[in-house]
Amino acid sequence: MADDVHSGKTRSRWRRVVWIVVAGVALTVVGNALLPELATVGKERIALVRIEGPILDSRSTVDELEAYAQDPLVKAIVLRIDSPGGGVAASQEIYNAVKRVREEKQKTVVASMGTVAASGGYYIAVASDRILANPGTLTGSIGVIMQLANFEELMAKIGVKNFVIKSGRYKDVGSPFRMMGEEERNLLQSVMDDAHRQFVEAVAEGRALDVADVETLADGRVLTGQQAKDVLLVDDLGDLKDAVRLAAEMTGMKGVPPVIESTPEFSFRNWLVGSLFGEAPSLPLQTGMNLMYFMAL
Repeated sequence: MADDVHSGKTRSRWRRVVWIVVAGVALTVVGNALLPELATVGKERIALVRIEGPILDSRSTVDELEAYAQDPLVKAIVLRIDSPGGGVAASQEIYNAVKRVREEKQKTVVASMGTVAASGGYYIAVASDRILANPGTLTGSIGVIMQLANFEELMAKIGVKNFVIKSGRYKDVGSPFRMMGEEERNLLQSVMDDAHRQFVEAVAEGRALDVADVETLADGRVLTGQQAKDVLLVDDLGDLKDAVRLAAEMTGMKGVPPVIESTPEFSFRNWLVGSLFGEAPSLPLQTGMNLMYFMAL
């Protein structure tokens, strides 16, 4: 009987310990989320939006930009771009969102380039008011790429045949199961040329350059930040702190401005997986035919 009572007290004590630990973790998570916000309540601030890794989807970045656009206390937005680019449509959607923030909401936007801000990453940057790059930043890569595989010879070797039923002449253009004809290649090239023209025109508009001048640089070449400054693709050299300082100066903010950025929602599953296996790299893995503003690595 005494052992049962002792065992019950031990279980009760451990339950209290577990609940205290759980409450401590919960308070830490909530505190980390709220304290930065509480420190900037009622103060004018600068919002930091990070665009990192391959650009495969625009939704979260566009939502973030639109939320800051509606906040009257956010006087400027700094885009921290560390990306080799990505999908044409996703890059264009973020580019258009940046333009709306500037033109409709009259917010100042400064782009800060990290290790790499090329192709689609650079496309987004040209929508901002000013662009800063580090001297060794890899940028430029103004161009479009579409990569298609062909398995026809492999299939012949292993005795596999492919049958296609289609209702349009070009419905299976780019199929990996047969060689591409010259007419089909010309068709896809015209699509690429149009997407390339859109890129060139966006750069010319954003950088106040002649289209002809941009075309001389729009051959997919990669530039350092210093080289990009020399040909007017960026405004100046500087790091993220320099970009924040510039954004404050452009909006008339005095002193060191508070900087806010959104934090991803806490997920115990993601935290556990990340703790055990580390962060998995984001790869531009897509199937089918895709137009990419992407710097080939």
